[in-house]
Amino acid sequence: MREYKKTALVLGAGGFIGSHMVKRLRKEGYWVRGVDLKYPEFSKTEANEFVCGDLRDVEIVRRVIRFGGYTGNYYSQIVDKFLEPFDEIYQFAADMGGAGFIFTGENDADIMHNSASINLNLLEEQKKWNKDKKTNHTKIFYSSSACMYPEHNQLDPNNPDCRENSAYPANPDSEYGWEKLFSERLYLTYNRNYGIPVRVARYHNIFGPEGTWDGGREKAPAAICRKVAQLSQNGGTIEVWGDGLQTRSFLFIDECIEATWRLMQSDFLGPVNIGSEEMVTINQLVETAAKVANKKVEKNHILDAPLGVRGRNSNNDLVREKLGWDYSQSLEDGIRKTYEWICLQLYSIEKESVLQSEEELELLASG
Repeated sequence: MREYKKTALVLGAGGFIGSHMVKRLRKEGYWVRGVDLKYPEFSKTEANEFVCGDLRDVEIVRRVIRFGGYTGNYYSQIVDKFLEPFDEIYQFAADMGGAGFIFTGENDADIMHNSASINLNLLEEQKKWNKDKKTNHTKIFYSSSACMYPEHNQLDPNNPDCRENSAYPANPDSEYGWEKLFSERLYLTYNRNYGIPVRVARYHNIFGPEGTWDGGREKAPAAICRKVAQLSQNGGTIEVWGDGLQTRSFLFIDECIEATWRLMQSDFLGPVNIGSEEMVTINQLVETAAKVANKKVEKNHILDAPLGVRGRNSNNDLVREKLGWDYSQSLEDGIRKTYEWICLQLYSIEKESVLQSEEELELLASG
């Protein structure tokens, strides 16, 4: 039987970042169990074992944190004395989405309840499991967000302050951000009180292929790439939320995974920013997508759309110091890869629609 370097549990393994993390861990020689409500939407999971389960259910969490061998044990009845803790746990599972989901106010209760429940379940069950097995070696990664930074430090779109030590006095601009801040403190408190090894990262707008690109939960890069891709080659007009002068930075998925990996291999607990410092306006983001697509694109600004803060940009001083990591890929390169991938999704949908229409015509003709 093949030997593996370590074992890892990835929560949220059916999502964008989680599914990419599974791929990286497998390349590093890990045995990986993935858990989510659903399988990855755009590619087959590379997890050794994948469990479809609701992590708000404490019994599901109790079972998935127990490792019973490389053949996979979740669906087997194995008593606890033959089970062991995982070496590493990566916690990406959350109720989240883009501005159209987070900032309307309609989803606030679900966002806070669902995400907090998962984190409370995980830490409490891992604490009990560690006590039962008389060990405390399982290292847990928690994916926080730049949304936890105070709104008052992000009013100037040209000079936002997102240094790690600027988090207090706390004043996130959304309930999503408040939950992330609470959960950061939750993980660090379980580290302080119960000795559970944790690592906390604050992600800044991660994007790339295999991320949500339509349906209302997509982030700005995917939404804009989709809108531009749907225009004819002659170009046209797309909707842009706000005046387009709000600023953000965006980090490509591969770089996010590399930084996360380095954090988990380090002795630094965090919290630490993982993001790009290439800050652009949303108008410039549209222009980048238009350049990649070689289309002339006009903007129709929707001034009453959900927006979030006026400015946000990662500050990478601490991550450079502690992990020796910094972003290296330009926004344009990342947008090109994302745009090409979204074009493939649109082509697949169009092709499927044509085939379905042809089948319907054949049925009508034969009838």
